[in-house]
Amino acid sequence: MPGVERQITLRFLAEPADQNFGGKVHGGAVMKWIDLAAYACAAGWSGKYCITAYAGGIRFVKPILVGSIVEVSAKVILTGNTSMHIAIDVRAGDPKTEKRDLTTHCIVIMVAVDEHGQPTAVPEWIPQTQQDIEQCESARRLVEMRKKISSEMAHYHEP
Repeated sequence: MPGVERQITLRFLAEPADQNFGGKVHGGAVMKWIDLAAYACAAGWSGKYCITAYAGGIRFVKPILVGSIVEVSAKVILTGNTSMHIAIDVRAGDPKTEKRDLTTHCIVIMVAVDEHGQPTAVPEWIPQTQQDIEQCESARRLVEMRKKISSEMAHYHEP
């Protein structure tokens, strides 16, 4: 049933194939995990196939070591008519302990699409707690900031 599952956590083991030249987990691997978690969260909320429309504000706070357990938590924090803003936290640590440190965080916007690839309606999410309200308001402010950034970025596009 759509609109029931607002958040999800995916877990991965950081493998040697995920490492960069510096011996830490490659940022591209982390971004792939973020996209997977955002999709799973958006599909769980909307009950529909979803595509990534935007990933922004990605902050790599701390490196992830090969062999770490990686937890990618995704949560709906704002819905539009066809879109869902998903807050992502990536935490990692030694799999032999319960300690997980924040390594990366960002916002991903997913859009639900129909069988023809056209945007389609999603269930509305209504904030319930004070934290929900604050995250929703923050997401709304980020929408306005992205509009300004898009306007500025237009100067760098080739005609």
